[in-house]
Amino acid sequence: MSTEKKHPKLDTIRALLAKAEDPATTEAEAELSRKRAFEMMAKYGVEQALLNDGQPSEDAIISRYVKLPNPWSMSRMRLMYFVAEALGCKAIHLRERHEGGTRVLHVFGYESDIQRAEVLYASLVLQMFGGLAAQPVPYGVRSARAWRNSWQLGFIERVIARLREIEKAARTAAEEETSVTGRSGALVLADRDTQVRAAFRREHGRTQKTRSTYTGSGYGEGAAAGNRADIGGTRRIGGTTAGALAS
Repeated sequence: MSTEKKHPKLDTIRALLAKAEDPATTEAEAELSRKRAFEMMAKYGVEQALLNDGQPSEDAIISRYVKLPNPWSMSRMRLMYFVAEALGCKAIHLRERHEGGTRVLHVFGYESDIQRAEVLYASLVLQMFGGLAAQPVPYGVRSARAWRNSWQLGFIERVIARLREIEKAARTAAEEETSVTGRSGALVLADRDTQVRAAFRREHGRTQKTRSTYTGSGYGEGAAAGNRADIGGTRRIGGTTAGALAS
C-alpha cells in the first residue's frame, strides 16, 4: 500500500529514522534522531490539516484496503488498526480471510493521515518482529507461540500509548492556531474527526468491538520493547514481513 503524494517533511523524517537505524550511529545520536522524527510526524499531521482546510482536492477523505499476511497476521492487524486510529483515521477488520490467512483492514481517513499511518506502521512492524526474533523464549514456558503472541500484544499496547500521547500534545498545541480559511485549529481538527467518522459509518453502519486476550507470559517483555521502539520508518506495507478491529 502506498500513497502517490510526497512531502519534503516526510523525506526528512525518513532520513532521521534511517540514521537512527544505522548500526554506525551511536545510541545517543540514534535516540535524538528518533525523538525528532516522532515529534515532526505529529506536527506534520496538524500542519497538513490546517493548510488543507477547505481544500478537498489537496487532502480528501479516502479509504484503503490493507492486506496483512501471515505469519502473525492478527498482530499485524492490531498494530495497523491502532496506528491508524491514533492518527485520526477509522478502521475495521473485515472478517473474510484471503489465501494463506491474510487479513484485510479497511481504513478511512484524510489522505495525509493515512500516509502518516503507512509510514509509522511500516517501521513499527519491522521493529516488532525484529525485537521478537531477538528475544529468546524463557526456559520453562509451556507454549512458545502463546508467549510470542503475548509479547507482541505488550509491544503494541505500549507503543500505541506513546503514539497517542504525542499526537494529543500536537493537537493541543495547535488549538489556538488558524487555518487557511480562518478557522481555529481546534475547530478544524474536531471537524476532521467528525467527517472521518461519518464516512466510516456510511459504509460500515454497524460494527462489533472485540477485545484482545492472551495466555502467554511475554507481555511485560514486549511492553518494554514497545517503550524503546522508534515510532516511524521507511518500509513498504505488505509483503511477507509486514492488522483490524471495529471501532
